Amino acid sequence: MYRAITRDIEVTVEPFYLEEQSNPEENRYVWGYRITIANESEGTVQLRARYWKITDGNGHVEEVRGPGVIGEQPILNPGDSFQYSSGCPLTTTSGVMTGRYTMQTDAGERFDIEIPAFSLDLPDQLRTLN
Repeated sequence: MYRAITRDIEVTVEPFYLEEQSNPEENRYVWGYRITIANESEGTVQLRARYWKITDGNGHVEEVRGPGVIGEQPILNPGDSFQYSSGCPLTTTSGVMTGRYTMQTDAGERFDIEIPAFSLDLPDQLRTLN
């Protein structure tokens, strides 16, 4: 499990390899990841946007930006948490993902919170943050 805390908002990530969706003969490796965002601050926030930096085992970088997550822009009151799962295909046997969420307070202030860097590795490989 990977974890980062920004302004009392905790983001935890649990990556997992999806063998049934992968096809090593075609250089297709797929990982899922489960993210939990917990608002431990004293104010209400809304997740407005996401940014991902995905680096494969060869050092190729892909950047992904967009509104919300999985089609949602959840509102988190103090003490609330939001969990979702998504996935990432690569053409290499390992990679690293990192990023940030743009949050907004009730007063309209926007700020970024960190998504911790996490490693995508095959189950039988040594885990490394590239």
